[in-house]
Amino acid sequence: MDTDLMKVEQETDLMKVDDNLAAEVQETTQRHHGYRMERDSIGELPVPEHVYYGVQSLRASKNFPITGNRLHPELIRNLARVKKACARANQAAGILDENIARAIVSACDDILNDLWHEQFIVDAIQGGAGTSANMNANEVIANIATERMGGRRGDYNPVHPNDHVNMSQSTNDVFPTAGKLSVISLVNVFVKVLEDFIPKLDAKAAEFNEVYKMGRTQLQDAVPMRLGQSFSAAASALRRNMEHLKSIEKTLYTVNLGGTAIGTGINASPVYMDLVVPMLADVSGIELEQAENLIDATQNLDSFVMISGAVKAAAVTLSKFANDLRILSSGPRTGFNELNLPPVQNGSSIMPGKINPVIPEAVSQVAFSVIGNDVTITMAAEGGQLELNAFEPVLFYKLFESLDTLSQVVHVFGKDCIDGITANKEDITERLENSTYLATVLSKTIGYERSATLAHEAEKAGKSIREMALIMEVVTEEELERLAFPGNYC
Repeated sequence: MDTDLMKVEQETDLMKVDDNLAAEVQETTQRHHGYRMERDSIGELPVPEHVYYGVQSLRASKNFPITGNRLHPELIRNLARVKKACARANQAAGILDENIARAIVSACDDILNDLWHEQFIVDAIQGGAGTSANMNANEVIANIATERMGGRRGDYNPVHPNDHVNMSQSTNDVFPTAGKLSVISLVNVFVKVLEDFIPKLDAKAAEFNEVYKMGRTQLQDAVPMRLGQSFSAAASALRRNMEHLKSIEKTLYTVNLGGTAIGTGINASPVYMDLVVPMLADVSGIELEQAENLIDATQNLDSFVMISGAVKAAAVTLSKFANDLRILSSGPRTGFNELNLPPVQNGSSIMPGKINPVIPEAVSQVAFSVIGNDVTITMAAEGGQLELNAFEPVLFYKLFESLDTLSQVVHVFGKDCIDGITANKEDITERLENSTYLATVLSKTIGYERSATLAHEAEKAGKSIREMALIMEVVTEEELERLAFPGNYC
């Protein structure tokens, strides 16, 4: 070999040694100062040495300081469930080392036991269709598993976030699947809250069954009813809302896991694709099934729109009833004053003794939020293009919020309002007696025109319909007593 060429090669080798030494010194220095250097396709970033998330999570947390809210705890747990099932399926398919799979499963079990949730640092709203959330999970799980196998955080050896934790997966099948599992869980919480709340309405319906009051249409006196019927009607509507929600929830049991990027299953083995959803069903305890058309299931989010609509319907029912309670308890001297709501706090900073219907007001405010969230969810589902919907992060954020806040406010509604409601029976009876309902009752006997005249004359004379009916001799006293009892009509 030419002497000059040998010299150049020796110098090159020395430069490589120097570069490696410099890199090693830099890494040692970074670690000494509490940081480790990690690299992704964008470049390098110093990552705090003690954390289990990595460079992609850190970069996403800097890119999306949007809501100030991190991923929902239920979503974190369900990302872990998905990763656990995928590791098992990849091991069973013979493409993931058993020891690596075991370490991944162990890390996922930690997260399912609510450990390491503080390591999930990405914002609930993020660009990228959930890639940041998926990579946050991949990095945390990989670092925990790496440590358990004797490696160092950030080295990703022997467990790599993409090559091992994300094996046979894409954000586009992981994230919506974890989202569906989370919605199922939160819907079940809400259903349980409703199951506890509706019997409270039934109890009040029974308690007030013999209290007769004036029913109203368009806020004007109409015909008699039982006070208990106001509560039983609300209970009936909420039962219908609840059953509708439970039936729609079943649509979430079909998932696109195994479809990877767009539903074609690229980079996933056929064995894995057959095993992964049954594995997830076992991990989650839910009877999941893989979508027949994975491309459809990856593109379209109509099941979330239907769920949101059912949640909205329940919110509307609750708010309507809350509004009724506010009206019926209005006063106490100048309003309807038929009901007394439990006093839970002072109502004014300036008016002594004023008590406001604050619990029903809170119910309506949550309902307004749920209705607004439903619009966001609808637009997010509509906004997808071609083979993927990129707007699942905001859809999940708003749907989780609707279910969480509605569950909380219904619990408060039952405990701090419904349970303690009492009726002002004397006022209710007096108002009923002085109302014009008898004109409606008598119209069947004396005709509409004569009943209208009766009501008009009673109003002019300042007398009750009962008194004026006897004065005008449109019916006998015996007939009036037989017709007038409101229990005959309800």
